[in-house]
Amino acid sequence: MNALEELVDLLTLERVDGDVFQGGSVPADTRRVFGGQIAAQALAAACRTVPSGRLPHSLHAYFLWPGDPDTPIVYTVDRVRDGFSFTTRGVRAVQDGRPIFQLTASFQQAEEGRTHQEPMPEAPDPETLPTSDELLARHAHLFQDTAAVRRMSRLRAAVDLRYVADPPYASAGEARAPHSQVWFRTNGKLDGELDDPATHLCLATYVSDMTLLDSVLLAQGRGGWTVGDVVGASLDHSMWFHRAFRADEWLLYDQGSPTSQSSRGLAQGRMFTTEGALAVSVIQEGLVRPPRGRS
Repeated sequence: MNALEELVDLLTLERVDGDVFQGGSVPADTRRVFGGQIAAQALAAACRTVPSGRLPHSLHAYFLWPGDPDTPIVYTVDRVRDGFSFTTRGVRAVQDGRPIFQLTASFQQAEEGRTHQEPMPEAPDPETLPTSDELLARHAHLFQDTAAVRRMSRLRAAVDLRYVADPPYASAGEARAPHSQVWFRTNGKLDGELDDPATHLCLATYVSDMTLLDSVLLAQGRGGWTVGDVVGASLDHSMWFHRAFRADEWLLYDQGSPTSQSSRGLAQGRMFTTEGALAVSVIQEGLVRPPRGRS
């Protein structure tokens, strides 16, 4: 299987019993499970328990403990509500009896309604921008933790991700405006059995946690985990799915941070299609702390 097929397979959880599912982790030699993977798998578990025709329109989640990538994750779905138009599901992710993640997702039957949205911000054509791996190679001399670079590449193997401007690691020590943009799409088309509406939503959820805290790092002049000047983690994560999109077609992920304090940074993101449709909104609070002995 190629990287995209492996990721979709990872999101296709094994049903253990009733509304209980089990999944593994991306083999990226990490000490903890990537947060976007846990969120995407939890959403995938919830999607397996709702009536046909209902898709998630929002999710709200908390990261409780770091996940162990060598231990299977058990996802238990709670059928909180089945209404006429909306369905609510709670999902608890557990390893060795310890809850590591909690998610609530709401689903809606499609219906008509009046619409409005903010316009899409300007951004260059993604085809003119370097890939994530090309940027990592260009700035290899900056990295103190080469293992972290390899882990980053492995986690992004199924995704074609392209920064509009230099990422935080390229300007460590220099505070910049708290704003970042990336284009992304899957590395390959989602055809046949892979082309399921819920799969596109779960893949966007996976990607949503990759670069969202970059805007916080930029504001603080920190390079990030590959440079070794920060210790951090996602604390909570919320998403709203507004309009249909395809994860295998370019999406602009426009990200910013309005505030940081008490070692916590708030980051906001919006995903737009190339036609300018606002597809997804994301908000996350993350822990952003200097390594012990540094400020």
